[in-house]
Amino acid sequence: MSTYEELKGLKIKYLSADTSGDRIQEGELFYNSTDFNLKSFISTSAWHSSGALGTARYKVGSAPNATTTAGIIFSGQKTGPGSPNTTNLTEEYDGSGFSVAANLNTSRRGANGFGTQTTAVCVGGFDGGPAELSDVEEYNGSTWTEVTNTPNTKRLGAGCGTLTAGITFGGLSNGADTYEYDGTNWTAGGSLNTARHQLAGFGTQTAALGAGGYATNSSVEEYNGTSWTEVNDIGTGRYGAAAAGIQTSGLIFGGHDGSVTGKTELYDGTSFSETNDMSTGRTNSGGFGTSQSSAVVSGGNTPGGRQTATEEFTISLTATTAGAWASGGNLNTAREVRSGEGTQTAGLCFGGSDATSNPYSVNVSEEYNGSSWTEGNNLNTARLGMFSFGGSQTSAVGSGGATDAGPATPHRTAATEEYNGTSWTNSNDMATARFGGGATGALTAGLCVGGSDGTRVNNVEEYDGTNFSSGGNYVATTGGACVTGTQTAALAFGGSTPSIVDTNATYNGSAWTTIPATLVKPVNNASRAGTNTAALGFGGYAPSKTELSQEYDGSNWKTTSSLATARGGGSGFGTTTAALMAGGVAGPGKVATTEEFTGETTAARAAKTVDFD
Repeated sequence: MSTYEELKGLKIKYLSADTSGDRIQEGELFYNSTDFNLKSFISTSAWHSSGALGTARYKVGSAPNATTTAGIIFSGQKTGPGSPNTTNLTEEYDGSGFSVAANLNTSRRGANGFGTQTTAVCVGGFDGGPAELSDVEEYNGSTWTEVTNTPNTKRLGAGCGTLTAGITFGGLSNGADTYEYDGTNWTAGGSLNTARHQLAGFGTQTAALGAGGYATNSSVEEYNGTSWTEVNDIGTGRYGAAAAGIQTSGLIFGGHDGSVTGKTELYDGTSFSETNDMSTGRTNSGGFGTSQSSAVVSGGNTPGGRQTATEEFTISLTATTAGAWASGGNLNTAREVRSGEGTQTAGLCFGGSDATSNPYSVNVSEEYNGSSWTEGNNLNTARLGMFSFGGSQTSAVGSGGATDAGPATPHRTAATEEYNGTSWTNSNDMATARFGGGATGALTAGLCVGGSDGTRVNNVEEYDGTNFSSGGNYVATTGGACVTGTQTAALAFGGSTPSIVDTNATYNGSAWTTIPATLVKPVNNASRAGTNTAALGFGGYAPSKTELSQEYDGSNWKTTSSLATARGGGSGFGTTTAALMAGGVAGPGKVATTEEFTGETTAARAAKTVDFD
């Protein structure tokens, strides 16, 4: 009988606690000296949701050799056929969400690519005109530059490798051709045995794999830097799949096998085996990752339309629970209501509009305990579009807004009320009657920005708990902006002038400074949570109602998990890890539904006890 050391080349360690930090490989044994058990960790494979693309699209290009914490998606088709639907958009992925990056010089769909997030190559595609493209562009992490074209056009092919050692193969035309790139020039490589397009590819220039495609579906070929060799087929024939990994440790996922599929297969260098399917089946999506145990898929097409959904695949000893929105308790009164303060388990919503047409204001005030809403003492003045600040369920301020005349000729008010957890009390008015602006801060240090007094304004007013005084003017005449933070450290983003804008600015207590951060998608009348350096904007109009959630880390915006329901004009508050959205407009009318956001968490898998026998 062999010992464990003879079999594994390792001794069994004595550990006082179950921890994956010392045990990084599945099946390795340790002895827990606290509970006197022999144990091992078991790996688990799974797809989990991650931050969505800012723009829904398919037939995208990606750099399959990028990592799951530094990926890139570029180009694509946004809606139906035709040239207006190609795009030059680029988005970068940081492991939890996407942020907008520099545009390609040429809009296209059906391009392929290789490289990494900061050394990417975009090859060919289709610009919507009569001809396919041989056009090639390189990305350096900040800009795209046109470089040497391929010898022949490439559309719906595959690519892999690096900036200075890349390869592109297959495609709609010249479907058996292979071309190698050295960072400057293209050289013809060995031809595929079977011409194909919409194939999946991964690996390197000298160790590549091409799988599936139209119309071969199931055949697989490996490249050794000179020639292609047929190897074992994929288990499920398909075209339009995406892939990640290297030739000896790869992953193929999604595609069309007679219908859109989420099937996923692992490749060990010899054969494919099925593993857990994606949550959302899709074709012509973007995929990247450096091994079969770590991959990302984003975008693509489903029977329901183009996708923004993103999923990550992991095989590890840890369980990752993605940030996600989940249903909470319904408001008692369905309404459009941007005014709200507090936390996810102690929140307050007040005022708003409850009509489905010709909106009229309400004075309803409701408190949330983490599961249900309870109506309390109402506002003294019914109104919509208030400036809301205070920060808690028991210390909130509602100021300004519009009363019951409807949106066509709103009766703007400067009235201010304070809430103490029991009742609303009138306080001193704002200097300017207005509605539809953004606000943040505390009961004794509030900040009100922009809005409309008949026309959009850039006026800023500060509240000290008793009176309002003028603050530094905002950088734009804006309505519908979101504001987070404090009176002396605030962030404002989005809004309309009247067009929807991507304005981002910070406030230091006296002056506003425009910052270079760019929203993934400009949005108006969104909801907000967080601080000036850790903010969350969700829902709103972009220009139609959106489910998109965007997160700010103090430097850049990226996407995170989307709302279940596209909506605008809802009440939002909390933090980037525990936010809440209530009410708003979804579909044709006002809603009472609440959604709660929980940020991403990672935890070690439980160790399994091994029987001594």
